[in-house]
Amino acid sequence: MPTVLVTGATAGIGRACVTAFAEAGWHVVATGRRADRLAALASERVHTLAFDIRDDAAREAALAGLPAPFADIDLLINNAGLALGLEPAQQASLANWRTMIDTNVTALVAITHALLPGIVARKGAIINLSSVAANYPYPGGNVYAGTKAFVRQFSLDLRADLHGTGVRVTSIEPGMVETEFTTVRTGSQAASDTLYKGVDPMTAEDIAATLLWVATLPAHLNINALELMPVNQSWQGFAVHRAG
Repeated sequence: MPTVLVTGATAGIGRACVTAFAEAGWHVVATGRRADRLAALASERVHTLAFDIRDDAAREAALAGLPAPFADIDLLINNAGLALGLEPAQQASLANWRTMIDTNVTALVAITHALLPGIVARKGAIINLSSVAANYPYPGGNVYAGTKAFVRQFSLDLRADLHGTGVRVTSIEPGMVETEFTTVRTGSQAASDTLYKGVDPMTAEDIAATLLWVATLPAHLNINALELMPVNQSWQGFAVHRAG
């Protein structure tokens, strides 16, 4: 059976991916910071690794200690990421900006770099979680959206570099998915409830099912990028400020 490593597995899309892939018969390596939540996922098919993905030494030690049959990673799902704050750039926290870059960009490329030789050897796959924020600017998106634009472009350039290896790379770009994500960003469950009220947003399980579909397509097919939104979400025209 193939093995998938899922980062950010303690909640939301990551947790849903662990369940979906394990139920489909995969071996799953679930990583995240919250050991108590990971413990609840552990099973014969799910091996858990508790570490902060931004910690180079912890990440390297955890990956080096993977037991059989979890040691050979066929698919990497780069799901770990976060958004902090909705302030305009001129009012935003530099610490928040650095945390988003360290998590969404630096840690993502580091774990990809670590696992890439094995994925190439096994003609495996990489699925990166980007966002519609990579494609549609919005007030307060600033650095978060920039990190997701990086993830999208990094995915496409990985495809270019991996041409001829048989490795598949996909950028998944969801819109509104109701998870803990917005609560973390705003610090308020009430704000999250207000955002999603009446929208009928996508769920973590919707996205996990999509990732499983991408992962199990015939080996000669590659989904380069896939943008998903709930039916009740779309986009608006340009903003125009009129002086006067």
